[in-house]
Amino acid sequence: MTTERIIRIMAGTFVLISLALGIEESPIFISKWFLAFTAFVGFNLLQSGFTGFCPPEKLLAKMGVKKSDGGGCCS
Repeated sequence: MTTERIIRIMAGTFVLISLALGIEESPIFISKWFLAFTAFVGFNLLQSGFTGFCPPEKLLAKMGVKKSDGGGCCS
């Protein structure tokens, strides 16, 4: 698995979990403040698209995960 796929999976997982924890109608609701985490993830994806700077990509590279072949949000 490449860094790009792992980052997309992580971002999607974080968004879904924080929505489930932050929406009152959810059976696992905890606090509306979890929606701030959803916004944080979205903001980081947006800035990564413009700047190319992606901290999780650097961390995964240090862990030995191979980079994608190009053409993606964090390549």
